[in-house]
Amino acid sequence: MLLDVARSRADSVALDDGVRTRTFGEMLDRCLRFASFLRHDMGLAPGGHLSLLMGNRVEGIELLLGAMMAGQWVTPVNWHLAEEEIAYVVEDSGAKLLLTDGRYAEVAARVVADRQETAVIEVGDGLDALLDAVSPRALDLEAPAGGNMIYTSGTTGRPKGVKRAAPPNVGELLVQHERLGQNIALDGVGPHLITGPMYHAAPLMFAVYDNANGAPIRIMPRWDEREALAILVEEEIAHVHLVPTMFVRLLRLPEEERAAFAAPALRQVLHGAAPISPVVKRRMIEWWGPILLEYWGGTEGGVNTLIDSQDWLAHPGSVGRALPAFEVFAVGEGGERLPPGEVGDLYCHSRVSDRPFEYHGDPEKTERAYLAPGTFTIGDVGSVDEEGYVWLADRRSNMIISGGVNIYPAEIEQVLVEHPAVADAGVFGIPDEEWGESVKAAIELREGASASDALEAEILAFAREHLAGYKVPRSIDFEDRLPRHPSGKLYIRRLKDRYWVGRERRI
Repeated sequence: MLLDVARSRADSVALDDGVRTRTFGEMLDRCLRFASFLRHDMGLAPGGHLSLLMGNRVEGIELLLGAMMAGQWVTPVNWHLAEEEIAYVVEDSGAKLLLTDGRYAEVAARVVADRQETAVIEVGDGLDALLDAVSPRALDLEAPAGGNMIYTSGTTGRPKGVKRAAPPNVGELLVQHERLGQNIALDGVGPHLITGPMYHAAPLMFAVYDNANGAPIRIMPRWDEREALAILVEEEIAHVHLVPTMFVRLLRLPEEERAAFAAPALRQVLHGAAPISPVVKRRMIEWWGPILLEYWGGTEGGVNTLIDSQDWLAHPGSVGRALPAFEVFAVGEGGERLPPGEVGDLYCHSRVSDRPFEYHGDPEKTERAYLAPGTFTIGDVGSVDEEGYVWLADRRSNMIISGGVNIYPAEIEQVLVEHPAVADAGVFGIPDEEWGESVKAAIELREGASASDALEAEILAFAREHLAGYKVPRSIDFEDRLPRHPSGKLYIRRLKDRYWVGRERRI
Protein backbone atom coordinates (compact mmCIF):
# COMPACT_ATOMS: atom_id res chain seq x y z
CA MET A 1 0.00 0.00 0.00
CA LEU A 2 0.95 3.68 -0.20
CA LEU A 3 2.55 3.73 3.27
CA ASP A 4 4.91 0.91 2.36
CA VAL A 5 5.74 2.46 -1.03
CA ALA A 6 6.46 5.84 0.55
CA ARG A 7 8.81 4.31 3.10
CA SER A 8 10.72 2.12 0.64
CA ARG A 9 10.90 4.76 -2.12
CA ALA A 10 10.90 7.96 -0.09
CA ASP A 11 13.25 9.83 -2.44
CA SER A 12 11.66 8.67 -5.72
CA VAL A 13 9.36 11.02 -7.63
CA ALA A 14 5.69 10.33 -6.92
CA LEU A 15 3.96 13.35 -8.50
CA ASP A 16 4.96 15.66 -11.34
CA ASP A 17 2.73 18.23 -13.07
CA GLY A 18 5.45 19.80 -15.19
CA VAL A 19 5.92 22.66 -12.70
CA ARG A 20 5.95 20.99 -9.28
CA THR A 21 7.27 17.61 -8.18
CA ARG A 22 6.89 15.55 -5.02
CA THR A 23 8.80 12.51 -3.87
CA PHE A 24 6.83 9.71 -2.24
CA GLY A 25 8.19 10.82 1.12
CA GLU A 26 7.13 14.44 0.57
CA MET A 27 3.71 13.42 -0.71
CA LEU A 28 2.98 11.21 2.28
CA ASP A 29 4.20 13.87 4.71
CA ARG A 30 1.92 16.50 3.15
CA CYS A 31 -1.04 14.08 3.13
CA LEU A 32 -0.56 13.38 6.83
CA ARG A 33 -0.14 17.06 7.69
CA PHE A 34 -3.31 17.96 5.80
CA ALA A 35 -5.23 15.16 7.51
CA SER A 36 -4.02 16.42 10.88
CA PHE A 37 -4.95 20.02 9.98
CA LEU A 38 -8.52 19.00 9.10
CA ARG A 39 -9.08 16.87 12.19
CA HIS A 40 -7.23 18.83 14.87
CA ASP A 41 -6.76 22.41 13.64
CA MET A 42 -10.12 22.83 11.88
CA GLY A 43 -11.89 20.35 14.13
CA LEU A 44 -13.74 18.59 11.28
CA ALA A 45 -15.35 15.38 12.47
CA PRO A 46 -15.32 12.31 10.19
CA GLY A 47 -18.14 12.36 7.67
CA GLY A 48 -17.73 16.03 6.75
CA HIS A 49 -17.31 17.46 3.26
CA LEU A 50 -14.86 19.64 1.38
CA SER A 51 -14.49 20.67 -2.27
CA LEU A 52 -11.56 21.14 -4.66
CA LEU A 53 -11.81 23.83 -7.35
CA MET A 54 -8.43 23.83 -9.05
CA GLY A 55 -6.62 22.86 -12.20
CA ASN A 56 -4.56 19.74 -12.73
CA ARG A 57 -1.69 19.99 -10.25
CA VAL A 58 0.09 17.82 -7.69
CA GLU A 59 -1.81 19.30 -4.73
CA GLY A 60 -5.02 17.72 -6.01
CA ILE A 61 -3.70 14.23 -5.21
CA GLU A 62 -2.26 15.24 -1.83
CA LEU A 63 -5.40 17.01 -0.68
CA LEU A 64 -7.67 14.19 -1.86
CA LEU A 65 -5.70 11.53 0.00
CA GLY A 66 -5.17 13.66 3.09
CA ALA A 67 -8.87 14.44 3.34
CA MET A 68 -9.80 10.78 2.95
CA MET A 69 -7.34 9.94 5.75
CA ALA A 70 -9.18 12.50 7.89
CA GLY A 71 -12.53 10.82 7.22
CA GLN A 72 -13.82 13.56 4.88
CA TRP A 73 -15.84 13.32 1.69
CA VAL A 74 -14.09 15.13 -1.15
CA THR A 75 -15.82 16.67 -4.16
CA PRO A 76 -13.59 17.77 -7.06
CA VAL A 77 -15.58 20.52 -8.82
CA ASN A 78 -15.80 20.80 -12.60
CA TRP A 79 -14.14 24.14 -13.37
CA HIS A 80 -16.06 24.39 -16.64
CA LEU A 81 -19.31 24.92 -14.73
CA ALA A 82 -20.93 28.32 -14.54
CA GLU A 83 -20.41 30.17 -11.27
CA GLU A 84 -24.01 29.49 -10.25
CA GLU A 85 -23.48 25.76 -10.84
CA ILE A 86 -20.26 25.74 -8.80
CA ALA A 87 -22.10 27.46 -5.96
CA TYR A 88 -24.80 24.79 -6.16
CA VAL A 89 -22.26 21.95 -5.80
CA VAL A 90 -20.52 23.63 -2.84
CA GLU A 91 -23.84 24.30 -1.10
CA ASP A 92 -25.44 20.95 -1.92
CA SER A 93 -22.41 19.02 -0.68
CA GLY A 94 -22.27 21.00 2.54
CA ALA A 95 -18.56 21.71 2.05
CA LYS A 96 -16.85 23.25 5.08
CA LEU A 97 -13.73 23.99 3.09
CA LEU A 98 -13.16 25.01 -0.53
CA LEU A 99 -9.59 24.56 -1.80
CA THR A 100 -8.66 26.44 -4.93
CA ASP A 101 -5.74 27.84 -6.92
CA GLY A 102 -4.93 31.26 -8.33
CA ARG A 103 -6.84 30.65 -11.53
CA TYR A 104 -10.15 30.12 -9.72
CA ALA A 105 -9.54 32.04 -6.48
CA GLU A 106 -11.86 34.93 -7.39
CA VAL A 107 -14.65 32.55 -8.36
CA ALA A 108 -14.16 30.63 -5.11
CA ALA A 109 -14.37 33.84 -3.06
CA ARG A 110 -17.63 34.86 -4.72
CA VAL A 111 -19.12 31.37 -4.35
CA VAL A 112 -18.65 31.35 -0.56
CA ALA A 113 -19.32 35.07 0.00
CA ASP A 114 -22.68 34.30 1.61
CA ARG A 115 -21.57 31.02 3.22
CA GLN A 116 -19.88 31.79 6.52
CA GLU A 117 -19.64 28.07 7.22
CA THR A 118 -17.31 27.50 4.23
CA ALA A 119 -13.65 28.53 4.46
CA VAL A 120 -11.40 29.06 1.39
CA ILE A 121 -7.73 28.05 1.17
CA GLU A 122 -5.64 28.79 -1.90
CA VAL A 123 -2.95 26.26 -2.78
CA GLY A 124 0.60 27.48 -3.24
CA ASP A 125 2.57 29.48 -0.71
CA GLY A 126 -0.41 29.87 1.60
CA LEU A 127 -1.15 26.16 1.80
CA ASP A 128 2.56 25.31 2.06
CA ALA A 129 2.97 27.64 5.06
CA LEU A 130 -0.15 26.21 6.68
CA LEU A 131 1.08 22.62 6.31
CA ASP A 132 4.57 23.52 7.55
CA ALA A 133 3.00 24.84 10.75
CA VAL A 134 1.09 21.61 11.43
CA SER A 135 2.54 19.26 14.03
CA PRO A 136 2.81 15.86 12.36
CA ARG A 137 0.81 13.10 13.99
CA ALA A 138 0.99 9.37 13.41
CA LEU A 139 -1.68 8.10 11.06
CA ASP A 140 -4.47 6.24 12.86
CA LEU A 141 -5.23 3.30 10.58
CA GLU A 142 -8.32 2.43 12.64
CA ALA A 143 -9.89 5.89 12.24
CA PRO A 144 -12.94 6.27 9.97
CA ALA A 145 -12.07 6.74 6.30
CA GLY A 146 -13.56 9.22 3.88
CA GLY A 147 -14.08 8.98 0.15
CA ASN A 148 -14.68 10.96 -2.99
CA MET A 149 -18.16 12.24 -3.76
CA ILE A 150 -18.38 12.94 -7.46
CA TYR A 151 -21.22 14.96 -8.93
CA THR A 152 -22.72 13.58 -12.09
CA SER A 153 -22.14 15.69 -15.17
CA GLY A 154 -25.57 17.27 -15.11
CA THR A 155 -26.26 16.91 -18.83
CA THR A 156 -29.93 16.22 -18.15
CA GLY A 157 -30.67 18.32 -15.05
CA ARG A 158 -29.18 19.28 -11.67
CA PRO A 159 -26.22 17.06 -10.86
CA LYS A 160 -26.30 14.79 -7.83
CA GLY A 161 -23.40 13.83 -5.62
CA VAL A 162 -22.62 10.12 -5.75
CA LYS A 163 -21.20 8.65 -2.54
CA ARG A 164 -19.58 5.27 -3.06
CA ALA A 165 -19.52 3.17 0.07
CA ALA A 166 -16.38 4.06 2.04
CA PRO A 167 -14.13 1.44 3.68
CA PRO A 168 -14.58 1.15 7.45
CA ASN A 169 -11.21 2.66 8.31
CA VAL A 170 -8.11 4.30 6.87
CA GLY A 171 -6.12 1.07 6.80
CA GLU A 172 -8.79 -0.61 4.67
CA LEU A 173 -8.96 2.46 2.42
CA LEU A 174 -5.26 2.23 1.58
CA VAL A 175 -5.49 -1.53 0.98
CA GLN A 176 -8.54 -0.98 -1.23
CA HIS A 177 -6.67 1.52 -3.43
CA GLU A 178 -3.88 -1.02 -3.92
CA ARG A 179 -6.32 -3.86 -4.68
CA LEU A 180 -8.48 -1.85 -7.09
CA GLY A 181 -5.39 -0.98 -9.09
CA GLN A 182 -4.29 -4.60 -9.29
CA ASN A 183 -7.78 -5.64 -10.43
CA ILE A 184 -7.32 -3.65 -13.64
CA ALA A 185 -3.60 -4.34 -14.14
CA LEU A 186 -2.47 -1.01 -12.67
CA ASP A 187 0.43 -2.72 -11.00
CA GLY A 188 2.63 0.27 -10.27
CA VAL A 189 5.09 -0.41 -13.10
CA GLY A 190 6.25 2.78 -14.79
CA PRO A 191 4.74 6.26 -14.79
CA HIS A 192 1.00 6.83 -15.07
CA LEU A 193 -0.09 9.77 -17.22
CA ILE A 194 -3.17 11.87 -16.35
CA THR A 195 -4.47 13.48 -19.53
CA GLY A 196 -7.99 14.47 -18.49
CA PRO A 197 -9.31 16.91 -15.91
CA MET A 198 -8.82 15.69 -12.35
CA TYR A 199 -12.37 16.62 -11.35
CA HIS A 200 -13.40 13.59 -13.45
CA ALA A 201 -13.39 10.39 -11.39
CA ALA A 202 -11.76 8.05 -13.91
CA PRO A 203 -8.43 9.79 -14.65
CA LEU A 204 -8.10 10.84 -11.01
CA MET A 205 -8.80 7.56 -9.27
CA PHE A 206 -7.09 5.25 -11.76
CA ALA A 207 -3.93 7.28 -11.19
CA VAL A 208 -4.39 7.08 -7.40
CA TYR A 209 -4.75 3.29 -7.60
CA ASP A 210 -1.62 2.95 -9.75
CA ASN A 211 0.26 5.27 -7.40
CA ALA A 212 -0.75 3.10 -4.42
CA ASN A 213 1.13 0.26 -6.14
CA GLY A 214 4.21 2.42 -6.73
CA ALA A 215 3.69 4.20 -10.07
CA PRO A 216 4.71 7.86 -10.24
CA ILE A 217 1.95 10.12 -11.58
CA ARG A 218 2.66 12.55 -14.43
CA ILE A 219 -0.06 15.18 -14.70
CA MET A 220 -0.86 17.13 -17.86
CA PRO A 221 -2.39 20.55 -17.08
CA ARG A 222 -4.68 20.21 -20.10
CA TRP A 223 -5.12 17.91 -23.06
CA ASP A 224 -3.02 18.47 -26.16
CA GLU A 225 -2.59 15.57 -28.55
CA ARG A 226 0.92 16.46 -29.71
CA GLU A 227 2.13 17.12 -26.17
CA ALA A 228 0.57 13.84 -25.00
CA LEU A 229 2.43 11.86 -27.66
CA ALA A 230 5.70 13.57 -26.72
CA ILE A 231 5.25 12.79 -23.01
CA LEU A 232 4.33 9.17 -23.73
CA VAL A 233 7.59 8.74 -25.62
CA GLU A 234 10.04 10.94 -23.73
CA GLU A 235 8.95 10.02 -20.21
CA GLU A 236 8.39 6.34 -20.99
CA ILE A 237 4.83 6.30 -19.74
CA ALA A 238 3.51 2.81 -18.98
CA HIS A 239 -0.18 3.50 -18.21
CA VAL A 240 -2.58 6.17 -19.42
CA HIS A 241 -6.33 6.80 -19.36
CA LEU A 242 -7.93 8.28 -22.48
CA VAL A 243 -11.48 8.92 -23.68
CA PRO A 244 -12.85 8.39 -27.21
CA THR A 245 -12.68 12.11 -28.06
CA MET A 246 -8.93 11.99 -27.45
CA PHE A 247 -8.58 8.98 -29.74
CA VAL A 248 -10.40 10.86 -32.50
CA ARG A 249 -8.12 13.89 -32.13
CA LEU A 250 -5.01 11.71 -32.13
CA LEU A 251 -6.18 10.02 -35.31
CA ARG A 252 -6.68 13.42 -36.98
CA LEU A 253 -2.95 14.16 -36.74
CA PRO A 254 -1.05 14.04 -40.05
CA GLU A 255 -0.02 10.58 -41.17
CA GLU A 256 3.68 11.41 -40.92
CA GLU A 257 3.32 12.39 -37.25
CA ARG A 258 1.41 9.22 -36.43
CA ALA A 259 3.92 7.07 -38.29
CA ALA A 260 6.80 8.58 -36.31
CA PHE A 261 5.23 7.72 -32.94
CA ALA A 262 6.78 4.82 -31.04
CA ALA A 263 6.35 4.25 -27.31
CA PRO A 264 7.65 0.78 -26.42
CA ALA A 265 7.19 1.43 -22.68
CA LEU A 266 3.42 1.96 -23.09
CA ARG A 267 1.75 -1.17 -21.69
CA GLN A 268 -1.87 -0.22 -21.06
CA VAL A 269 -4.34 2.36 -22.39
CA LEU A 270 -7.49 2.41 -20.28
CA HIS A 271 -10.55 3.89 -21.89
CA GLY A 272 -14.25 4.25 -21.17
CA ALA A 273 -16.53 7.05 -19.95
CA ALA A 274 -18.26 7.39 -23.33
CA PRO A 275 -19.22 5.19 -26.30
CA ILE A 276 -16.51 4.58 -28.89
CA SER A 277 -16.96 3.95 -32.57
CA PRO A 278 -15.69 0.47 -33.50
CA VAL A 279 -13.92 2.07 -36.48
CA VAL A 280 -12.03 4.47 -34.21
CA LYS A 281 -11.09 1.73 -31.77
CA ARG A 282 -9.88 -0.62 -34.48
CA ARG A 283 -7.70 2.15 -35.94
CA MET A 284 -6.18 2.82 -32.51
CA ILE A 285 -5.38 -0.87 -32.00
CA GLU A 286 -3.80 -1.01 -35.45
CA TRP A 287 -1.70 2.03 -34.58
CA TRP A 288 -0.71 1.38 -30.94
CA GLY A 289 -1.06 -2.37 -30.79
CA PRO A 290 -3.32 -4.56 -28.59
CA ILE A 291 -2.84 -2.51 -25.41
CA LEU A 292 -6.30 -0.92 -25.13
CA LEU A 293 -8.31 -2.01 -22.10
CA GLU A 294 -11.93 -0.85 -22.17
CA TYR A 295 -14.13 -0.63 -19.09
CA TRP A 296 -17.80 0.00 -18.53
CA GLY A 297 -19.28 1.35 -15.38
CA GLY A 298 -20.18 4.64 -13.84
CA THR A 299 -19.59 7.00 -10.98
CA GLU A 300 -22.03 4.90 -8.99
CA GLY A 301 -20.53 1.44 -9.28
CA GLY A 302 -17.01 2.03 -10.51
CA VAL A 303 -15.63 -0.46 -13.03
CA ASN A 304 -18.17 -3.23 -13.71
CA THR A 305 -16.82 -4.85 -16.91
CA LEU A 306 -13.50 -5.10 -18.74
CA ILE A 307 -12.40 -6.17 -22.21
CA ASP A 308 -8.86 -6.25 -23.57
CA SER A 309 -7.91 -5.64 -27.19
CA GLN A 310 -7.69 -9.29 -28.26
CA ASP A 311 -11.06 -10.06 -26.73
CA TRP A 312 -12.59 -6.97 -28.28
CA LEU A 313 -11.34 -7.89 -31.75
CA ALA A 314 -13.17 -11.19 -31.34
CA HIS A 315 -16.28 -9.38 -30.01
CA PRO A 316 -16.13 -5.91 -31.62
CA GLY A 317 -18.44 -3.43 -29.96
CA SER A 318 -18.76 -5.25 -26.65
CA VAL A 319 -17.66 -3.59 -23.40
CA GLY A 320 -16.61 -6.93 -21.98
CA ARG A 321 -17.70 -9.24 -19.21
CA ALA A 322 -18.41 -8.51 -15.59
CA LEU A 323 -15.60 -8.44 -13.05
CA PRO A 324 -15.78 -11.18 -10.39
CA ALA A 325 -17.32 -8.76 -7.88
CA PHE A 326 -20.33 -8.11 -10.16
CA GLU A 327 -23.04 -9.75 -12.21
CA VAL A 328 -24.57 -7.81 -15.12
CA PHE A 329 -27.96 -8.57 -16.71
CA ALA A 330 -30.76 -6.85 -18.64
CA VAL A 331 -34.17 -6.17 -17.11
CA GLY A 332 -37.48 -5.67 -18.93
CA GLU A 333 -40.11 -3.00 -18.34
CA GLY A 334 -41.91 -5.22 -15.84
CA GLY A 335 -38.78 -5.74 -13.75
CA GLU A 336 -38.22 -9.24 -15.13
CA ARG A 337 -34.79 -10.56 -15.96
CA LEU A 338 -34.40 -10.83 -19.74
CA PRO A 339 -32.89 -13.81 -21.59
CA PRO A 340 -29.52 -13.50 -23.37
CA GLY A 341 -29.48 -11.09 -26.29
CA GLU A 342 -32.63 -9.14 -25.42
CA VAL A 343 -32.27 -5.39 -24.90
CA GLY A 344 -33.40 -3.83 -21.65
CA ASP A 345 -32.21 -1.72 -18.75
CA LEU A 346 -28.80 -2.96 -17.61
CA TYR A 347 -28.45 -3.81 -13.93
CA CYS A 348 -25.35 -4.67 -11.94
CA HIS A 349 -25.42 -6.86 -8.87
CA SER A 350 -22.62 -6.34 -6.38
CA ARG A 351 -21.47 -9.54 -4.73
CA VAL A 352 -19.78 -7.58 -1.90
CA SER A 353 -22.20 -4.82 -0.86
CA ASP A 354 -25.95 -4.36 -0.48
CA ARG A 355 -25.59 -0.59 -0.93
CA PRO A 356 -22.50 0.19 -3.06
CA PHE A 357 -23.51 3.85 -3.43
CA GLU A 358 -26.10 6.46 -2.58
CA TYR A 359 -27.09 9.83 -4.01
CA HIS A 360 -26.22 12.57 -1.54
CA GLY A 361 -29.31 14.09 0.04
CA ASP A 362 -31.70 12.23 -2.26
CA PRO A 363 -32.94 8.97 -0.69
CA GLU A 364 -35.77 8.69 -3.24
CA LYS A 365 -33.37 8.76 -6.20
CA THR A 366 -31.19 6.25 -4.37
CA GLU A 367 -34.08 3.85 -3.89
CA ARG A 368 -35.13 4.17 -7.54
CA ALA A 369 -31.65 3.09 -8.61
CA TYR A 370 -31.93 -0.26 -6.79
CA LEU A 371 -33.97 -3.22 -7.99
CA ALA A 372 -33.00 -5.26 -4.94
CA PRO A 373 -30.25 -5.06 -2.29
CA GLY A 374 -26.95 -4.74 -4.14
CA THR A 375 -28.67 -4.63 -7.56
CA PHE A 376 -28.55 -1.22 -9.21
CA THR A 377 -28.71 0.57 -12.54
CA ILE A 378 -26.77 3.57 -13.84
CA GLY A 379 -29.29 4.24 -16.61
CA ASP A 380 -27.70 2.36 -19.50
CA VAL A 381 -29.66 0.20 -21.92
CA GLY A 382 -28.21 -2.91 -23.55
CA SER A 383 -28.01 -6.68 -23.57
CA VAL A 384 -25.90 -9.54 -22.26
CA ASP A 385 -25.19 -12.48 -24.54
CA GLU A 386 -24.91 -16.16 -23.67
CA GLU A 387 -21.16 -15.84 -23.01
CA GLY A 388 -21.70 -12.94 -20.60
CA TYR A 389 -20.50 -10.18 -22.94
CA VAL A 390 -22.23 -6.87 -22.35
CA TRP A 391 -23.44 -4.82 -25.32
CA LEU A 392 -24.57 -1.23 -24.80
CA ALA A 393 -27.43 0.33 -26.73
CA ASP A 394 -27.53 3.80 -25.13
CA ARG A 395 -28.54 5.76 -22.07
CA ARG A 396 -32.22 5.46 -21.17
CA SER A 397 -32.36 9.26 -20.88
CA ASN A 398 -31.14 9.65 -24.49
CA MET A 399 -33.78 7.39 -26.01
CA ILE A 400 -35.92 8.78 -28.84
CA ILE A 401 -39.53 7.58 -29.07
CA SER A 402 -40.80 8.01 -32.61
CA GLY A 403 -44.20 6.58 -33.50
CA GLY A 404 -44.02 4.38 -30.41
CA VAL A 405 -40.67 2.88 -31.47
CA ASN A 406 -37.61 3.19 -29.23
CA ILE A 407 -34.55 4.52 -31.05
CA TYR A 408 -31.11 4.69 -29.44
CA PRO A 409 -28.91 7.55 -30.71
CA ALA A 410 -25.54 5.91 -29.96
CA GLU A 411 -26.07 3.34 -32.72
CA ILE A 412 -26.78 6.09 -35.24
CA GLU A 413 -23.84 8.24 -34.08
CA GLN A 414 -21.42 5.36 -34.58
CA VAL A 415 -22.56 4.97 -38.19
CA LEU A 416 -22.38 8.70 -38.95
CA VAL A 417 -18.78 9.09 -37.73
CA GLU A 418 -17.71 6.42 -40.21
CA HIS A 419 -18.45 8.81 -43.08
CA PRO A 420 -15.15 10.31 -44.27
CA ALA A 421 -16.40 13.91 -43.92
CA VAL A 422 -17.66 13.52 -40.34
CA ALA A 423 -15.45 14.27 -37.34
CA ASP A 424 -18.10 14.00 -34.63
CA ALA A 425 -21.84 13.42 -34.39
CA GLY A 426 -24.67 13.79 -31.91
CA VAL A 427 -28.19 12.44 -32.41
CA PHE A 428 -31.33 13.46 -30.53
CA GLY A 429 -35.08 13.70 -30.81
CA ILE A 430 -36.96 16.84 -31.87
CA PRO A 431 -40.72 17.53 -31.80
CA ASP A 432 -42.77 15.98 -34.57
CA GLU A 433 -46.51 16.56 -34.80
CA GLU A 434 -47.18 13.18 -36.40
CA TRP A 435 -44.59 10.92 -34.79
CA GLY A 436 -44.08 12.64 -31.44
CA GLU A 437 -40.35 12.85 -32.07
CA SER A 438 -38.17 12.59 -35.12
CA VAL A 439 -34.47 11.91 -35.40
CA LYS A 440 -32.12 14.88 -35.78
CA ALA A 441 -28.33 14.74 -36.21
CA ALA A 442 -25.80 17.42 -35.32
CA ILE A 443 -22.49 16.97 -37.10
CA GLU A 444 -19.02 18.45 -36.79
CA LEU A 445 -17.14 18.13 -40.03
CA ARG A 446 -13.54 17.13 -40.55
CA GLU A 447 -11.05 19.79 -41.53
CA GLY A 448 -11.38 20.51 -45.24
CA ALA A 449 -15.06 19.51 -45.52
CA SER A 450 -17.70 22.21 -46.08
CA ALA A 451 -21.35 22.12 -45.10
CA SER A 452 -23.78 22.00 -48.01
CA ASP A 453 -27.11 20.54 -49.03
CA ALA A 454 -25.24 18.08 -51.23
CA LEU A 455 -23.07 16.88 -48.34
CA GLU A 456 -26.13 16.52 -46.11
CA ALA A 457 -27.79 14.33 -48.75
CA GLU A 458 -24.62 12.28 -49.12
CA ILE A 459 -24.31 11.63 -45.38
CA LEU A 460 -27.98 10.68 -45.06
CA ALA A 461 -27.65 8.30 -48.01
CA PHE A 462 -24.63 6.75 -46.32
CA ALA A 463 -26.70 6.28 -43.16
CA ARG A 464 -29.46 4.53 -45.11
CA GLU A 465 -26.94 1.96 -46.30
CA HIS A 466 -26.20 0.93 -42.71
CA LEU A 467 -29.37 1.63 -40.71
CA ALA A 468 -33.05 0.78 -40.79
CA GLY A 469 -35.04 3.56 -42.40
CA TYR A 470 -36.76 4.68 -39.20
CA LYS A 471 -33.35 5.27 -37.57
CA VAL A 472 -32.00 7.55 -40.30
CA PRO A 473 -32.01 11.25 -39.28
CA ARG A 474 -34.59 13.39 -41.08
CA SER A 475 -32.09 16.25 -41.30
CA ILE A 476 -28.67 17.45 -40.19
CA ASP A 477 -27.46 20.54 -38.33
CA PHE A 478 -23.82 21.30 -39.14
CA GLU A 479 -22.00 22.66 -36.06
CA ASP A 480 -18.57 24.29 -35.82
CA ARG A 481 -17.87 22.24 -32.69
CA LEU A 482 -20.07 19.83 -30.76
CA PRO A 483 -20.37 20.66 -27.04
CA ARG A 484 -18.49 17.82 -25.39
CA HIS A 485 -17.42 17.50 -21.78
CA PRO A 486 -13.67 16.78 -21.44
CA SER A 487 -14.68 13.27 -20.35
CA GLY A 488 -16.05 12.74 -23.85
CA LYS A 489 -19.73 12.97 -22.92
CA LEU A 490 -21.90 15.08 -25.20
CA TYR A 491 -23.92 17.92 -23.66
CA ILE A 492 -26.95 16.87 -25.66
CA ARG A 493 -29.25 19.41 -23.99
CA ARG A 494 -27.30 22.26 -25.58
CA LEU A 495 -28.24 20.86 -28.98
CA LYS A 496 -31.81 19.76 -28.39
CA ASP A 497 -33.12 22.51 -26.08
CA ARG A 498 -33.46 24.95 -28.99
CA TYR A 499 -36.13 22.64 -30.43
CA TRP A 500 -38.02 21.98 -27.20
CA VAL A 501 -38.45 25.49 -25.79
CA GLY A 502 -42.05 25.96 -24.74
CA ARG A 503 -42.92 22.30 -25.30
CA GLU A 504 -43.58 19.46 -22.92
CA ARG A 505 -40.94 16.82 -23.43
CA ARG A 506 -41.97 13.25 -24.01
CA ILE A 507 -38.74 11.87 -22.54
